Amino acid sequence: MRDLSQYPFEIRPLSADEGGGFLISFTDFSECISDGETIAAAIENGRDALQETISALESLNMPVPEPGSGGSFSGKFIQRVPKSIHARLVVRAKQEGVSMNSLVTSILAESLGRREAV
Repeated sequence: MRDLSQYPFEIRPLSADEGGGFLISFTDFSECISDGETIAAAIENGRDALQETISALESLNMPVPEPGSGGSFSGKFIQRVPKSIHARLVVRAKQEGVSMNSLVTSILAESLGRREAV
């Protein structure tokens, strides 16, 4: 039996329009999600969904990702931001003489470095 606690996951709050509570997704599985009213409930429900996903893959003789394999990443994502932030990014990139993509990549890398150092 697999140790489901080894599979990484992400949790995000759901807006009131989405029904509230929390959504859990597993980075090693593109379609394995669940939710719950609390973070603990989302994790519990998520582990149930993960077990069902793994069982379904095994019953179809399909490979089951190893924990932390995370699939493949393209290096591309799309993010909508308020117009005011977009305008500030354009101005800042122009001031620094770089593309907006380069500027945002630099800002993200710097922020992630700070968080990992804590």
